[in-house]
Amino acid sequence: MRVLYVDDEPDIREIAVLALRLDSDFDVMTAASGREALSAAIDFRPDIILLDVMMPEMDGLATLARLREGDATSAIPVVFITARTQALEIERFLKLGALGVIPKPFDPLTLAMQVRALVPSSVEPGR
Repeated sequence: MRVLYVDDEPDIREIAVLALRLDSDFDVMTAASGREALSAAIDFRPDIILLDVMMPEMDGLATLARLREGDATSAIPVVFITARTQALEIERFLKLGALGVIPKPFDPLTLAMQVRALVPSSVEPGR
């Protein structure tokens, strides 16, 4: 399964890659910004995108909106990974089209399992 992890913090990206690769079925690519994520989503064709909400320039909400506008990216499931986890915020993220929300800081030992649990069964890895 192809996973695109998007976060502006290099240390968090590194930990996420290590954590996600605990699942040998995951092929992980990272992006450091919303703009990078848009290109990576087209080139890498991920089965799911894990997206930080708070990033400079183009935040996760703007990135999600742009992903939904593109023919090649509109159907890719997106999960927000964020410290913004109050009930109203989560509800807003879901209404905007996010598949789910994983709270930050995430547990590196369970991140891969959390992602796998959120992936729709209709998603065929490596579309």
